[in-house]
Amino acid sequence: MKQFISVKDVSLINELVAKALAYKKQPLLHKNLGVGKRIGLLFLNPSLRTRLSTQIAAQNLGMEPIVFNVDKEGWALEFNEQAIMNGTTVEHIKDAAPILGQYFDILCIRTFPGLVNQSEDYSENIIHQFIKYTGIPVISLESATLHPLQSLTDIITIQEIMTAQPLVTKKPKVVLTWAPHIKSIPQCVANSFSEWVNAWGEADFVITHPAGYELDEKFTKGATITQDQNEALAGADFVYVKNWSAYHDYGKVLSTDDSWMLTNKKLATSNHAKVMHCLPVRRNVELSSEVLDSANSIVTQQASNRVWAAQAVLSEILNALK
Repeated sequence: MKQFISVKDVSLINELVAKALAYKKQPLLHKNLGVGKRIGLLFLNPSLRTRLSTQIAAQNLGMEPIVFNVDKEGWALEFNEQAIMNGTTVEHIKDAAPILGQYFDILCIRTFPGLVNQSEDYSENIIHQFIKYTGIPVISLESATLHPLQSLTDIITIQEIMTAQPLVTKKPKVVLTWAPHIKSIPQCVANSFSEWVNAWGEADFVITHPAGYELDEKFTKGATITQDQNEALAGADFVYVKNWSAYHDYGKVLSTDDSWMLTNKKLATSNHAKVMHCLPVRRNVELSSEVLDSANSIVTQQASNRVWAAQAVLSEILNALK
């Protein structure tokens, strides 16, 4: 693995999942793999689980992690190739990135979409310029359109649950359901989860959302899509709750219908479904406290698996650097 930007960088998903779960059993299995290697974690927007889990994963492999909050501690970066820098930006990516390539062996980037210009966000210009100019492996800690480490974690968690509690049917029914929110939220997690579950190919995958919240087909192709949430939840084994803003009417909040919030009553027709969320979650807006605090919720297990997802990816890249 030379980089980790999307599921397309992974040749065998199940092998990566197995590696992550092996690290969960033996965190220091390869504690010397990254000795003498330095990893940079650059954040252009806030993070809790992504930041801490990646640091822990790197340390488990013997790496030295260095965190830098670009949005608070660094110069304002310019990404326009032909920019005349007489405004608020201070440093061009073409000047900053090559230096980072000298400082680090692996660079992790977390950025965020503007949710104003769809073509600009979906071009993934920011992360691609880091890849272009650093000359070292780049890992996405969330980009304008995708969150691959989160999605790998999600597959790991589903597989872990299925191993512990085998299903009668061969394939689990996995449902991604839209949830209400008070503000405009990116499509990153929903896009990425859809892309990974479809690529994994081992689930009966259903996406449900109100009218107007259709995602980009390049991520959802292969899934069953319905605007009837109750129909989607019937017989579900796993329910992933997430808000996202409109893709076609880009960045807009088209609905705040609180009837889409998941409750125990709605889960009654499911197959005792395990409930997932990437966190942070706005309780009793996106997801009811009664569900989050119930035995159905696996959000803590899901979040803890972020370490093993990151460790598996770092291990693959470190081996490729040998």
